[in-house]
Amino acid sequence: MPDIKLENITKRWGKFFGVDNVSLDIPNNSFITLLGPSGCGKTTILRMIAGLETPTEGRITIGDRVVFDSNAGINIPANKRKVGFLFQNYALWPNMTVYENISFGLKNIDEEMPVLDVEAKRAGDMIRALTNGARVKEIISECVDKTGKTDEKKALVKLIDNYNLSIYTAKELYGLKLHEASDPNEAAKAKYTEYCTKLEGIRAAYRKEGKDLNEKFEVTVNGEPVIAKRKLTKEEIDSKVRACSRIVKIGMFMDRYPAELSGGQQQRVAIARTLAPEPQVLFMDEPLSNLDAKLRLEMRYELQRLHVETGSTFVYVTHDQMEAMTLATRICLVNNGVLQQYAAPLEVYNRPENLFVADFVGNPSMNFVEGKGKQAADGSVALDILGGVKARFVPSDNIKIDDWKADRDKKAKQKADYEKERLSLKGAVEKSNKDEVFKYHVQTVEEQDDSLQDAPAVTEEDYVLGIRPEAIGISDEGRIDTTIYGAMPTGMESTLKFRVGDYLLTGVIFGGVIYRIGQEAKIDVKGNDILLFDRVSGRLICAGRLEL
Repeated sequence: MPDIKLENITKRWGKFFGVDNVSLDIPNNSFITLLGPSGCGKTTILRMIAGLETPTEGRITIGDRVVFDSNAGINIPANKRKVGFLFQNYALWPNMTVYENISFGLKNIDEEMPVLDVEAKRAGDMIRALTNGARVKEIISECVDKTGKTDEKKALVKLIDNYNLSIYTAKELYGLKLHEASDPNEAAKAKYTEYCTKLEGIRAAYRKEGKDLNEKFEVTVNGEPVIAKRKLTKEEIDSKVRACSRIVKIGMFMDRYPAELSGGQQQRVAIARTLAPEPQVLFMDEPLSNLDAKLRLEMRYELQRLHVETGSTFVYVTHDQMEAMTLATRICLVNNGVLQQYAAPLEVYNRPENLFVADFVGNPSMNFVEGKGKQAADGSVALDILGGVKARFVPSDNIKIDDWKADRDKKAKQKADYEKERLSLKGAVEKSNKDEVFKYHVQTVEEQDDSLQDAPAVTEEDYVLGIRPEAIGISDEGRIDTTIYGAMPTGMESTLKFRVGDYLLTGVIFGGVIYRIGQEAKIDVKGNDILLFDRVSGRLICAGRLEL
């Protein structure tokens, strides 16, 4: 499967930028989730890679093939990009069986591919199965109903799954009636010789023409497959349909119609239909959003397994951070059309690059605590937090915050200069949906409408601490006196709201202890994953520990 590369991709409608100058490298065999709030541009990114949406500017490469380049005038249509698309709506044909739905796209394939000898392949598959007649009998004998009669349909599916056969070859194997023979190995041996003779005869005929067959039963000349523009044979279509149905475990439902299937089974059919043409990349746009919570969890496991078994590159759109965290090898977090962070799930969780990422990822959400202070000579920052609590932030790394801020200002100037230069070019459009520093939420007892208040004056001494709920612990030696303002036990853990003066903090306490509202408690902030954010830019400065 190929790598995918996006370079400076922009999509705008008038002055509204749906996607703003996004660059991404999607490695081979990765599972990438495009995550973000509704309307942030994640589906637009997906559609542009797939060819369903035309970018305004930029360049897209799939493997070693440029599929879009605004400067060179290249725009390969979606049906030529060899990608599969799985929509939120399953879009199954209601008047077609499961088999017909999966095979529908395969019948329309007409392209250059190796020439396959179907008879030789069927003979080769039979030879492979007949090496052990007892095993064939055992497989078929497992498919008996309560009356002791063999269930032929079930037996055919098991033969297909065990030997990777087409339905035509499975029927031929079943028709030998090895399951009725007293000595299935002896019966299989005689048939084995017949098929070997047949296959050798086919090979000999090709050799007379200066050709041969390879291990896939493709016709070759001088060891290279003969390529011809053609449609898939019935045998090939069936083999692909059966292989995909085996992967998603719907082999027994081939004769059913979509209305006769559950939501999860319909989803599996949609996945099999997408996999059948063997796309280079599989795109999924919130495919689990129509399922109930339990089924969504089951299908997440199925998608994980599917990714490993197929070795395909998956690009998956979701606004559900839990799906993104559990499925992805890397998360691409987008807001207002701008790439916020592109990293592994745990890195996004533990080291969010800015306040937006910190707030969006994590459930319960991160606590944001405002503080004022200066960095001391030893590198620590003395802060006044929570209306009078004295704290000391100690960075994990040796960092000079003044140097960090100088670099911040330099990058801000470079960005402003780039934007000024861009706007000077002919046809350039100013972005109407302006990028702003994320307005984080500080929990208070008396919630206020921030929209009715004037923006506070922010100085270089203003910081924001990011504290994950699991970093807050209750102990008798805790340095902060609190009152439990809310308690939600879930069995193995409890989510608590702690009141500190006029402020509230969310904590997750593990264990089956029952807490009551109004109960007094002492808390500490523990661990080395406390985050220090710059309030001016909203960017992460560093991680460290908090001493109270």
